[in-house]
Amino acid sequence: MRLVLKPLFEAELPADFSEVIKSKLMGEELRTGEEIEVELLGKPLRFEVVLAEPSPLKVRRNTRIEFSHGEVEVIDFEFDEPVKEVIPFDGGFVVVLERKVLILNQDGQKIYSDEFENLNKVRVSKGRVVIIHGERKIRLVKP
Repeated sequence: MRLVLKPLFEAELPADFSEVIKSKLMGEELRTGEEIEVELLGKPLRFEVVLAEPSPLKVRRNTRIEFSHGEVEVIDFEFDEPVKEVIPFDGGFVVVLERKVLILNQDGQKIYSDEFENLNKVRVSKGRVVIIHGERKIRLVKP
């Protein structure tokens, strides 16, 4: 069980601060995306729950608390048909749909896209995407 919090205040956090926060949050149920407030020495400290794994998460002694200091970027994708598989590789990831293969870079920008009559399997090997289609065809894509 893991909890990633982003402080919504400017301050240098001491090394054992996660244990202090854990003791204050013990027994609380937290969800990814919500903002919480923890009172410490009479002052309210606000945090954004960047990740609660699982969500909702009930804070216990074995919950690992981490602090995020950078911005979290979220990119959502929606397709017209169901996603059959997503295969990560060094340069990005491959999205396999019913008849279509999309290769996207780490930022989600399209590198390659094609449709196949009989799409069988898609594999990734050393940064190369292998598309098995038809009865006897293989396409090798080097993004």
